Amino acid sequence: MSWEHARVMGVILGIGVLGAAPGWTPASAEWTYESAEPPIESQFDMIKGKDGAPMIGIPEGEFLMGDNDGARNQRPEHAVKLDSYYIDQFEVTMERYQVFLDDTKHELPPLWDDYAATDKAKDHPAVGMAWDSAKSYCAWAGKRLPTEAEWEKAARGDDGRRYPWGHMQPFVDIARYNLGTTGWVSYEVTLAPVTSGVAGMSIRHGLTQGTKSPYGLYHMAGNASEWVADWYDRAYYEKSPKDNPAGPAEGARKVYRGGSWEDPPKWLEVTARRSAEPQFPIDANDLTIGFRCAMDGKK
Repeated sequence: MSWEHARVMGVILGIGVLGAAPGWTPASAEWTYESAEPPIESQFDMIKGKDGAPMIGIPEGEFLMGDNDGARNQRPEHAVKLDSYYIDQFEVTMERYQVFLDDTKHELPPLWDDYAATDKAKDHPAVGMAWDSAKSYCAWAGKRLPTEAEWEKAARGDDGRRYPWGHMQPFVDIARYNLGTTGWVSYEVTLAPVTSGVAGMSIRHGLTQGTKSPYGLYHMAGNASEWVADWYDRAYYEKSPKDNPAGPAEGARKVYRGGSWEDPPKWLEVTARRSAEPQFPIDANDLTIGFRCAMDGKK
């Protein structure tokens, strides 16, 4: 018996032990979950940005932001009302960022690998750029960085969940995060493709829509952290306006959200707030922070 045959038989036996689930079908020696439910994102308006990236329309309305049981910078919980907006369904990929670099001659991130960006890692998230570079990409694509509030609503929805998929703690097959190991870092090995992490997760955890957010966004927890537009203020929630908060007018550090492959589970919570100097990682080597873009909704 070949190794490949043994591997497939092992998967089949494993599924037999767990109990065969309707909708599981073999394809190219892999098992793919075909949910009977329509995709979450099909409930919302979807468009494509100028860069070709799919975007999901987040409806106008209120949601609960922050966490009274979280760190001080997450308190207090407060109601926020946002106008409608669009946000990228996926993190900006290496392939799309490479097109931006080629078109604008913009400065490369310190550890950028243009071979990976056009080959096996092209569908992995672009990481390692400074905040201003992320902002420049979004402007080039006719978009902008999302505000911190927009990011949290897109990740959390309006039901107060702790993670994009609900309240369940992350597992290794739910999100790409730090399992306490270190080693060689690469775009292809360390980061997951932006469209990964949905099919197949239901087999053990009952997540029929995988790890998508309530609006159908992927990787809002783990894989790459994401720059947002706001300046950081630890006490901002104590004084932020209810309608369309956009962060402080100035500051020394910019907010990033979502946790990364390098972070422990607590940083994957949708309310977790972190910050870095906007020029980071120009003076340091880092492959943890990427971004996704947003646009104003239709008037």
